[in-house]
Amino acid sequence: MVNGNSATAAGPKSQSGSSRRRARRRAAGGVPALARRGRTTLRHFTLLLLGGYSSWVTDRRQRGARGMLFGFHRMGAWLGRRFIGREFRALPFPSQLRRRLEILGPTYIKLGQILSLRLDVLPEVVTAELRGLLSHLPPVPFDAIVEVIEADLGRPLEEMFVEVDPEPLGSASIAQSHRARTIRGDQVILKVVKPGIRELLFRDMELLRLVGVALQLIVPRYQPSRIIEEFCDYTLREADMVREAENSQTFRANFADMPDIVFPAVYQEFSGTDVLCMDFLEGVEPSSEVVAAMALEERRELIDLGATAIIRMLYEDGFFHADLHPGNLLVLADRRIGFIDLGMVGHLDPGLRHNLMNLYHALVMENFDSAARHLADVAHPGRGADAVTFRRAVRELCRRWRRDASFESFSLALLILEATRLGARYNLYFPVEMVLMVKALITYEGVGYLLDRNFDVAEVSSRHIGRIFRHQFSPQRLIREAKDIAPELLDAAMRIPALVSESLRYLEQQNRRQPVRPLRGLRATVFGGFCLLSGAILVVFGGPWMVAAPLLVLGLLLPLRRGD
Repeated sequence: MVNGNSATAAGPKSQSGSSRRRARRRAAGGVPALARRGRTTLRHFTLLLLGGYSSWVTDRRQRGARGMLFGFHRMGAWLGRRFIGREFRALPFPSQLRRRLEILGPTYIKLGQILSLRLDVLPEVVTAELRGLLSHLPPVPFDAIVEVIEADLGRPLEEMFVEVDPEPLGSASIAQSHRARTIRGDQVILKVVKPGIRELLFRDMELLRLVGVALQLIVPRYQPSRIIEEFCDYTLREADMVREAENSQTFRANFADMPDIVFPAVYQEFSGTDVLCMDFLEGVEPSSEVVAAMALEERRELIDLGATAIIRMLYEDGFFHADLHPGNLLVLADRRIGFIDLGMVGHLDPGLRHNLMNLYHALVMENFDSAARHLADVAHPGRGADAVTFRRAVRELCRRWRRDASFESFSLALLILEATRLGARYNLYFPVEMVLMVKALITYEGVGYLLDRNFDVAEVSSRHIGRIFRHQFSPQRLIREAKDIAPELLDAAMRIPALVSESLRYLEQQNRRQPVRPLRGLRATVFGGFCLLSGAILVVFGGPWMVAAPLLVLGLLLPLRRGD
C-alpha cells in the first residue's frame, strides 16, 4: 500500500512567510492584477450582501413585519435593489450566492462545491442550493489548447501525436480533455489546464486568504481561516498535472492486486505541469443504457467491486479519490470499473483513518453509542465545546434516523453528514478530509441504488469493512507490526535496569529524610479554637472578665506556635 505524497502546493517550508507571500503574488501576476481581481470580487460580494439584505426584508414583510424601524429597512432594501441587477432581484439569497459564485469563475465554483457538503458550517438551505453549481463550463478554443501543450512539453504537436480531436470530451472549471493518438498508435486522453487558470487561481487564493483572516476576527467559532486554507491547498493541487500523474501511479500501486479496478496509466514523456497524457479507458457511465441492460447479478457484481474499491481507499489505504461523482466512474468491458479525474485526492493519517473506520463500522452494525464516541473523537473542539451533549444528540439522531428511514432512503453517508451538522451547535468542527470522505460514500451509495433498487448499503458495507477488520487484526499483520516496533521495544528493554536503579536510589534518598508530620500544629489549633469559643460564650452570657480575657488571648496565640 502506497500512501501518496501529502506535501502541499504552498512551496518549500524553508521559505520565510514574507518570501512565500511574495512568491504567491508573483504567481498571481503581481499586485496590479491582484488589485483588479480584488475589485471585481469585492463588487460581487458587496452586491451579494445587498441582495441578501433585500431578501431578508422581503421575508420579514411577508411575515407581517410593521413599524417605523422596518420602514427604514424597506427603504434601504429598495435602494439596494437599484444596484444588484434585474436577474438577482427576485432570487432568494442562496440562489444569489450560487449565481455570484458561477460568475466569479472556477475558484469560487470549486469553493461552492466544497461548501455544499459543509452542513456543520452552513444552513441546509444554502448547501442544497450550492449543490446545483455548474460543473461543466464553456471550452477554450482548440488553438489555445495547442499552444499550452507545445509550450509545456517543448515540442511541436506533430512530433508527439498523430491526431488530436479538436472537440473536447469535457470542459471543467480548471482543465479540459481531448482524445488523441500518439505517434506509436496508442489511444490516449490529453488533459490540459486552461490558459490563465493557474494565475487566476493564485489571485483568488490570495484574496480568499485575506477574507479568511478578516472572518477569523469576526466569527472565529467557525474557523474560516483554516477552512479556506484547506480549500486553497486542495484546489492548487488539482491544477498541477504532475501531482495528478503521481496520484494515478499511487492508485495503480495500491490496487495492483485487483485487475478489475482500473486507473489510467500515465505517459510521462507526453506529460508536464499543464498537460497530462494517460490511457483512454473505453467505458460508459453507470447511468448509461448499456449498464441498465445488464443482468441483475452482473450489476450486483459491479456494486460489490465499487464497494471494495471505495472502502479500501478510505479505510485501508487512507488515500482516496476526493472528487468522486458518477461522471468520474466508468464501467469497462468484462465487468471492470475505472476511476478517472484523479487530481483531487484525500489523505487520512493513521489516527484519523482508524477513528473514521470505527465510526463507519459502528454505524453499519447500528452501535450508535460507539458511533457517537468516535465522531466526537474526530471533531476539533472550539471555544465552549460540549462533547458530552453532542454525543447524546448524535445517539438520538442515529436512533431516530434508523426508526424513521425507509429502506430506499436509508443512507449511512447522509447520516454522517447530518451528524456533522450538529457539531456547529456544540462548537465542534470536522476536518475537510471527513467531508470529502462523505462525498465519496454518497457517490458509492447513489451508484449502488442506481444499479440495484434493492441495494442494501449496510449489508454490503458490513461485509467489506469486516474484511478490513479481519485483515488488520490477522496474526500475520500483528507479527509484521511487532517487527516494525521491535527496535523501540528493544531500546526500552535495555533502559529498564537503569530506570529501576535510579528509581530505587530516589526512594532510598526519600526514606532518609525526616518524616513529614502532616498533623503538626493541629493539636494547638484545636485547643486554641476551644479557648476562643469558651471565651466568647463567657462574654455573651456575662461571665467573669478575669476568666474570659485569658481564654481569648490564649485562643489567638496557640495556633501561632511552631510546635505541636
